[in-house]
Amino acid sequence: MILLLLFLVIRLGTARLQMVPSGLQNAIEASVEGLERLTRGLLEPKVADWCFPLVATYFVFIAVSNLTGLVPGVGTIGFGAAKPGATLPYSVEHPHISLLRPPTSDANMTSAMAVIYFFVSLYWALKYHHGPWGLLVHIFGVKGGMKGWILIPLALLFFAVGLMEALSIVIRSIALAMRLYGNIYGGESVLVLMTGMFGGLAAVPFYFFEFAVALIQALIFTLLAIVFTGTLCSHEESHK
Repeated sequence: MILLLLFLVIRLGTARLQMVPSGLQNAIEASVEGLERLTRGLLEPKVADWCFPLVATYFVFIAVSNLTGLVPGVGTIGFGAAKPGATLPYSVEHPHISLLRPPTSDANMTSAMAVIYFFVSLYWALKYHHGPWGLLVHIFGVKGGMKGWILIPLALLFFAVGLMEALSIVIRSIALAMRLYGNIYGGESVLVLMTGMFGGLAAVPFYFFEFAVALIQALIFTLLAIVFTGTLCSHEESHK
């Protein structure tokens, strides 16, 4: 559903391209240009060329997915235990199986996105460092351009640091998945809880809050992906 919605919006916005954009075309171009400036401001030009299509796609998909959780009925209509004393037929306490859910509130989706990023970023790193050996030197090698006998103890130290860095590369992807899933699922649960209080009025302030969270979480996921890519695809100043 999200992909279909994005496809229709992009088709409508680019059906009649104009030299001076307006309306939907202007919004699409402004979004793309803003994401491109963000990516190029944090990465080397060639790395930004590799990274931009993926992170821009992630931002748009995550933002729209998160915002769909604010649509009435999404996450609140489904199958579950009957609500005692409810006046409406088929009312449930909490839908254990929702008919409609934001994709980012499902750990399977966020994990899949993180796995894709992990392998693609690893490919970028291998390409940037000209193969596995270059990547290993980047992670485990002695930094600072030092020479002489001091390299022996430093090699052991940087090898230990490299082991922690290699572990952090794996943990980063897990953190991307769990951070996004936890925030969106938590927000969805709060909205479901608030809609059952005071005739749903208690949920009104949280809708504004979750609207901001939806966009912020998309930006955080994108920024972290860019920063993580920058740590993998970079050289020491002394090597330039």
